[in-house]
Amino acid sequence: MQPEAISHVSGAQMTISPRPTLSTVKASLESAGLPVEDLTESHCEHFFFAGEAGAPIGIVGLEIHGAVALLRSLVVSPEKRTAGLGTALVAHAEQAAHASGVGAIYLLTTTAEQFFFARGYKRTERELAPPAIQSTREFAGICPASSAFMMRKL
Repeated sequence: MQPEAISHVSGAQMTISPRPTLSTVKASLESAGLPVEDLTESHCEHFFFAGEAGAPIGIVGLEIHGAVALLRSLVVSPEKRTAGLGTALVAHAEQAAHASGVGAIYLLTTTAEQFFFARGYKRTERELAPPAIQSTREFAGICPASSAFMMRKL
């Protein structure tokens, strides 16, 4: 498990902590219209949050599958969306993935393609996804086929 980390967001220090509760993750993701139907307690092992444990202002999550990972979810409270918190959360998730031996992170998005493109993610063909990513419920059926499929090598 990754320890807490201090990131600087809009000139202020922000603590990013590991392992939010499943109920907190689900509530945050549902409030942003993101899928939660397949999430279990074990998913939270690779989720991180900023803010208070019971009321986070940002959450990011990974599904790690050996040398690849799916950036599962990223949500930031509307009032913090231009403050750099999303960037800090993604960077923290990337560092955690790298520390776990991940060499590439993949994601699916219907709304944040430009955000991830600006952070080094490139759109790729779904057919090129590694088998471990293709077998995730998010890839196989939860996210629509029209979602942008992106990846970044670490």
